[in-house]
Amino acid sequence: MRILSILFLAVLFSCCDGPEPRKPVQTKSGSFFKASIERSRKLLEAEEKKIQAIIELDSLKHYDHSKSGSWYHYLTVNETSDYTPKTDDLVVFTYDILTLDNDTIYSKEDIGVVNYKVDKQELFLGLRDAVKMLKEKERATFLFPSSIAFGYHGDENKIGSNVPLKSTITILQIEKQQENTVN
Repeated sequence: MRILSILFLAVLFSCCDGPEPRKPVQTKSGSFFKASIERSRKLLEAEEKKIQAIIELDSLKHYDHSKSGSWYHYLTVNETSDYTPKTDDLVVFTYDILTLDNDTIYSKEDIGVVNYKVDKQELFLGLRDAVKMLKEKERATFLFPSSIAFGYHGDENKIGSNVPLKSTITILQIEKQQENTVN
């Protein structure tokens, strides 16, 4: 019995070395992110080629390239004003959303008149920047790569994943905020 007790205590104490840390099953190499970046780069390159082809076919219009990455041309220019919307201004505008092949996704009637407080409400990135480029009573058509449109997720309704878009935007009214009028 004594030998059995000593043997039991020896086994008990030998098992109490402390917890042994578990080794990671797999180390992260960053290859997923590198592959994702490369896929995004190739997608943007393909979309830009398609946009450039559209611009070349539409040679009667002059397209400009914005800092945010969209291309645009004016349909109506307001020569009498030089004010573009600033943060907190209230902008009333209409727009539509089409594919680059001119298939209507959302008409301006579907969307309706939009009252937008600049930089304080959610719009997709390209539209947010486009609104800030136009003056009151101006109208322009924008071509947006998917990265500044609805991106990978789409709009979870009619716009799918990674869809470049075309949109005609009309600024109806800009209501300046007090801070922006004191200049």
